Amino acid sequence: MSEKHEVVVLGGGVAGLSAGYVLTRAGIDLVVCEKDTVVGGLSRTIVHDGFRFDLGGHRFFTKDPKLEAFVKDLMGMEFIVAPRSSKIYFKGRYFDYPLKPFNALFGMGFVATVEILTDYVLERVKNGVRKPVIISLEDWVVNRFGRKMFELYFKEYSEKVWGLRCDRISEEWVAQRIKGLSLWVAIKEALHKSKDQKIATLAERFLYPELGIGRIPERLREEIDKVNAVLTDTRVTGVRHNGSRILAVETLGPEGEKVIEAEEFISSIPVTALVKMLQPEAPQEVLEAANSLRYRDTIIVAVMVDRDRVTDLTWIYVPERSIPFGRIHEPKNWSSKMAPPGKTILVTEYFCFEGDETWQSTDHDLAQSAVKHLEGLGFLKKEEVLDTLVVRVKKAYPLLEVGYQESYAKITDYLQGFRNLQIIGRTGMFKYHNMDHAIDTGIKAAENLLGKSHDILKINSSREYLEEVCRK
Repeated sequence: MSEKHEVVVLGGGVAGLSAGYVLTRAGIDLVVCEKDTVVGGLSRTIVHDGFRFDLGGHRFFTKDPKLEAFVKDLMGMEFIVAPRSSKIYFKGRYFDYPLKPFNALFGMGFVATVEILTDYVLERVKNGVRKPVIISLEDWVVNRFGRKMFELYFKEYSEKVWGLRCDRISEEWVAQRIKGLSLWVAIKEALHKSKDQKIATLAERFLYPELGIGRIPERLREEIDKVNAVLTDTRVTGVRHNGSRILAVETLGPEGEKVIEAEEFISSIPVTALVKMLQPEAPQEVLEAANSLRYRDTIIVAVMVDRDRVTDLTWIYVPERSIPFGRIHEPKNWSSKMAPPGKTILVTEYFCFEGDETWQSTDHDLAQSAVKHLEGLGFLKKEEVLDTLVVRVKKAYPLLEVGYQESYAKITDYLQGFRNLQIIGRTGMFKYHNMDHAIDTGIKAAENLLGKSHDILKINSSREYLEEVCRK
């Protein structure tokens, strides 16, 4: 079987669907191919016996008013404003997240407070004498907070999440996630909260669909489906090209094998997978570069509880290695419609690599582990558990290891040689994009086909991009 369209979009996450939505509204004939049976990718909402939960809990927050208007127009009255109230559970105590200096400084006692302040001052003195070399997460945090603060509040959790030592995690990740934040900036925020919320990390409210974050990709699909097709359960198995242009993709779906030709292609599927599907095969050095890039996987264990509410928090971060999951959230604190009346749900995240011991654990063992540790933390009693559900998520986060940029550059330089291909989204670009950034890449890719000229690779990674957003 074969068919032809103006545009083929690979991947039905928020990036790919945003591109499809913009192009559909512009009257472009296209098809979206998604390997899963539902759209959304990491930004989907699971529904189970009246309970709803996201794969980790995803907020929508942006400093770009045009992007906010885009999503608000799409969602209409479905959006609510949810408060952000997060804590770090560490050594039997709760600490504010993002870190608030008075809580962080004095929460560990007088001696630790003196050590934190002393380290911070020494770091400032050292930086005044010699400019520090920043290549890793450890370098970045120590430079801005001091070593004691790094060891207390950053090291254990970061290594738990990423499965790497902090000196092997690229500073690019932490710089993107904690833009502009230092101990001094945090202190100023605590003493005098800025009304314009300039630091995205400190945002205290966010937009959220009443029925879960998955409603955003679902709404995008609903609009695309009015004119074009979103093919779910359709896996891309090959990408044909002539060296300078992509010619067609080979797919496998409910109707069997199909070849889909197009003039333009937009890909949000993992860039490493895209490279390996090229026909003819990509150069050996590009394939080796793709093999060197890794993603971090995650397992979601949801525990349904016979109680109206357990916490009042958005997220709870759990850095201690003795507790297997790294983060907890209670969806009902995001929206009351995420659980039946009188019931609630706790969602735990296990960070792992596909094939490791955690990944190979049975659903039963993972559920038992989650319930045991939640009970140990005082969140529930075993007899209150109504049900559990385990969801495995592959390639949830690009793993930005020190030195990854060289391999990444080889891949992007090669793919830019295809004049009719654009890569977008978190996994498609191998960038740690928030949801707003992922949506932005899709919008701008579509606009590029409609006559505009955007450099998508600069999104969320360049000074020019940040300045442009702030001007809007």
